[in-house]
This record gives sequence, C-alpha cells and structure tokens, in this order.
Amino acid sequence: MKEEILATGGDLVTSAVAHISSLIRRSELKPGDRLPSEAALSSELKVSRTVVREALRSLAALRLIDLGAGKRPTVATLDDSSIAMTFRHGLFTEQIDIQQLLDARRTIEARTSALAAVRRTDREAQQILDHAKAMQGALDRPSLIMEHDLALHLEIARASRNPVLALIIGAIEGVIVETWPIGWKSRANDQEREAMNRLHLDIAQAVADCDPQAASQLMNRHFDESLKALAVAGLL
Repeated sequence: MKEEILATGGDLVTSAVAHISSLIRRSELKPGDRLPSEAALSSELKVSRTVVREALRSLAALRLIDLGAGKRPTVATLDDSSIAMTFRHGLFTEQIDIQQLLDARRTIEARTSALAAVRRTDREAQQILDHAKAMQGALDRPSLIMEHDLALHLEIARASRNPVLALIIGAIEGVIVETWPIGWKSRANDQEREAMNRLHLDIAQAVADCDPQAASQLMNRHFDESLKALAVAGLL
C-alpha cells in the first residue's frame, strides 16, 4: 500500500496525507487515539519530517486530526467546521446561494424535528424549551434571540440521534448566521417578530409533546416565514 502511494510520482505531502488517512482506517483508530510520531511516520514513508508535518497540518485543517504543541497527533472528533468552510467557499464564489442552503436546511430540519419528537430525552426536551422561552420578550436584544434561536435548532438536530444531520445543520448555521440579523430587521414590526418567537416555542412544545407530525409542520411553516423575510430584504 505504502509503496503504491509513494510510487505514483505525485506530491509528497498529498501522498503522506493519503497514507496517514489510510493508517487511521487500517488501525481502526477512534477519536482521541494517538497517531505514530512524526519521526515514525517519516521513517515509514521515507520522507522528511517537514513533509510529514505539512501532511499533519493538512489533516488538522480538515478536522480529521488534532495537533497539540509537543504532543502526538490524535484522531479528531467530528465537527462541522470543515463542512461550513466548504459551504462558505461555495457562497463566496457563487457556486451556491443562500436560498439553496435554506432549501436544504428546511428539508433536513423538517426531518430532525420529527425525529427529535420521537427520540429526545426529557433533558433535551427541557433544553429546547428553555431556548424557546429565552427568546420570548427579548425583542430589544436581537443578539440574544439569535443565540438561543441557533442553539434551539442545533439541539433539535442533536436530539434526532442522527449525527450526520446534526453536522450538516451546524455547518449551515455557521454560514448563514450573517443573514439572521437581516431577516430579523426585515420583519415589518414587533408583532411579526413576536410571532416568529412564538413559532419557535410551538416547535419546542411539539418536540416536548412527542408529536412528530406537528413538529415537522411547524418547522416547515417557520422556514416559509423565514424565506419570506429574506425575500423582503432582497436576499432571495
């Protein structure tokens, strides 16, 4: 395997990245497990430690490993940062747009809310309700509302017990957080803003009540209203 990778004549760092990724799979390493040292990898791959170091940095940038000063690299726990980076690149280079991201998010969140209503623990149901309640009566503090709004959606995704869906939701939220204030301001008056907050409370209550159909329908309604607000603001 190693000989085949190094015999391709490709970039040494790219080859080292491929080899280290394969090593993680072949060795069945789990999050937190340590990789071989730079010296060991350098010897095994027959490349300089500089090449190995660059390969490890590339893997760290992709959030596949964690690097610590003076410590051996370890296998990373999945997070949404690398996916968010891909989405952000797509937006900035106009390969995708906000509406497409929201369409994807709407489809996924209709599913996560239904799953959360079936699978959530009592503790998760209370956390979701707490976020929704914190949004009530805070019209003069939009940054606080946004904080709890995003946390509510992510908590619902996690309560769905599908980490793939939670990763995607986290990544999308990490990108479109910049549009949230625009959508908030584009609502015509405080009554519309209060209605948006109440809708989040209704979603949270449907999850707490173990009602997947209501949770999904309310989530779809929420995104209908959000799309309207962004359209009014000229973002769609």
